[in-house]
This record gives sequence, C-alpha cells and structure tokens, in this order.
Amino acid sequence: MDLKERRILVSLLCTLVIFVWYSAHIYINYFADNPGLLNDFTFWGKAFLMLIPISVLAQIIIHIIFAIITKITTREDLPSKTDEMDRLIELKTMRVAHWIFISGFVGAMAALALGMQPWVFFVVLTLSGFVASVISEVLSIIYYRRGV
Repeated sequence: MDLKERRILVSLLCTLVIFVWYSAHIYINYFADNPGLLNDFTFWGKAFLMLIPISVLAQIIIHIIFAIITKITTREDLPSKTDEMDRLIELKTMRVAHWIFISGFVGAMAALALGMQPWVFFVVLTLSGFVASVISEVLSIIYYRRGV
C-alpha cells in the first residue's frame, strides 16, 4: 500500500471513529435522559459547534502521530509536493463529496417541507456530511489504485 493510500486510510478510520464516538456520546449523555432535546435548536447548534473543533483537532493530532510513526518506521519524510494526479484526484473526490452533501441538504430541507420534526433535518444534514466525507476518502483510495 502506498504512503498516500495509508494516509487516506488513517483519515477515513479517524473520521469513522470520531463520528461514532461523538454520536454515541451525544446520545448517551443527552438524548437517553431527555428526548425533548430533539426539538431544541439551541442544543443542535451547540452540538454542531462542538463537533467541528473536536473533529478538526482529532484529525490534526492523528495525522501528526501518523507522520511520526511513518518517519520512525520508514526513515523517510512524508511527501510535501503534490503533482497533477494528486490535484485531479482531489478535485474529483471533492466534486462527488460536494454533490452528496448538497443532496443531503436538499433532502433535509424536503424533510422540513414535508412537515417532519426539526431533528430530522439535523440528522439528515449530519449524516450527509459524514457520508460525503467517507465516500470522498474511499474514492481517493480507488483513484490512487486504478488511476484517474
């Protein structure tokens, strides 16, 4: 497995772990005791605002640890240059992730338009962002393996 593929795989696993951990944390500590929070917009705003820095900080820490472990085991630095293929793969995966997230956003708006509870909007929006991220990472691995 190439170094770029390993870095993408680490990012994918980190995304999965963060999302599962944060979702379980929110459910166990808040929703299990008080299901009325599902329709509280203040709670959803705080939950989203907490998720962003937690996931960014965790991704940064995991990538630093990955770079250190890679340096120790292979005795070579992570490549800092990106070539045209890297940029093309990034653009293609970003386009797919963008469309998945936008489709989820439209689906979330449709849920509100159909009269569903407000929490459905937030769950669909969160899931679409998560699915877009996961599919983007998986597509990156596929593109690196078989070419663009």
